[in-house]
Amino acid sequence: MNTFSFVFLGALALATFTRLWLARRHISHVQAHRTAVPAEFADQISPEAHQRAADYTCAKTRLAMATVAVEALLLIWLTFGGGLQAMHAFSAAWLAEGIARGLALIALVTVVMTAAELPFNLYRTFRVEERFGFNKMTPGLFVVDTLKSLLVAALFGFPLAACVLWLMAKMGAYWWLYAWLVWVTFNLFMLAVYPNWIAPLFNKFSPMQDAQLKERVERLLARCGFKVKGLMVMDGSRRSSHGNAYFTGFGKTKRIVFFDTLLARLNPVEVEAVLAHELGHFKLNHVIKRMAWIFTASLALLWLLGFLMDKAWFFQGLNVATPSTAMALILFFIVIPNFTFLLQPLLSMYSRQHEFEADQYAAQNASANDLVSALVKLYNDNASTLTPDPVHSAFYDSHPPALIRIARLHKA
Repeated sequence: MNTFSFVFLGALALATFTRLWLARRHISHVQAHRTAVPAEFADQISPEAHQRAADYTCAKTRLAMATVAVEALLLIWLTFGGGLQAMHAFSAAWLAEGIARGLALIALVTVVMTAAELPFNLYRTFRVEERFGFNKMTPGLFVVDTLKSLLVAALFGFPLAACVLWLMAKMGAYWWLYAWLVWVTFNLFMLAVYPNWIAPLFNKFSPMQDAQLKERVERLLARCGFKVKGLMVMDGSRRSSHGNAYFTGFGKTKRIVFFDTLLARLNPVEVEAVLAHELGHFKLNHVIKRMAWIFTASLALLWLLGFLMDKAWFFQGLNVATPSTAMALILFFIVIPNFTFLLQPLLSMYSRQHEFEADQYAAQNASANDLVSALVKLYNDNASTLTPDPVHSAFYDSHPPALIRIARLHKA
């Protein structure tokens, strides 16, 4: 072990402890407010629904705590436990040095990490979501979805990984810049192909049939000067009773997707208000701004990887005796989240500011009262807690807490 070993262990311990501490705070805070509906929602949320939301939140958070602990143990096993070194030895026994061996190592690590996540995904779907009446997925559909996800990841991920490994080996000191350009291009390509080629593998999409709602939505789009390829309804009820709506694609592939569960719960004016909020994200360039931040951060991280991959202490500090480009790539991306975790509140704050701005846009182009009504229904139907722990919320929540968000909309 060298100095970097202790630096990494310190970062891992700090990140893990903070995650567990935040989760424990969240559970305690939600339970302490379980019996009393906030006065602002007393006329709309029943005590039973409020208690159900509290229990659902605590169940999810307890599962998250177990996930955090297992992830930390898995990371220690991969590094100091010799897991990565053993997988390298296995792939080296079958393949000569080169891109194929690197891809084999990446595949092995992916399989191990996916296998570690699988029990938690099963428990989340068939115990937590089932217990609270949200799960509509059958075991067969779960297996099919998992296999499809792995296939899609392999079809798109392995060519990308092979390209990056080739650049790392052939393009000299500035490989990271070329790899970044490939990464940006890949992401834009995925945004373009996702609506027509990937999403339909998992869900059925059909044109909106409700003529009254479609006319209202089209009037809103015209007022906002927004053009899309289609208004689609997705069979979200096949897997879950949670409701949502989202934009997907860009340029000529942009489309608006409504979950059928959302349309079943909201009336037309509430759907219009929710859509106006989503339009606000596009009209205020939130999507472009977030992509710019992501691409900037990825450039910085790839530069840092370019610096570290030539340093023996980086590999030695993580108990790897056989450095390689693939090993550097793997080590970096499983280790770096523990060093960047404390930046999470800044990212969450940035996202919440965008939500406030989108709410303001919705209030100007639809109805603030209708958006409030829609949000309260969604909080109720999705069993979202109205009383999150403030510190936990500041770290994780991409959307403002219900009390603060509704208060701002009432002012609008």
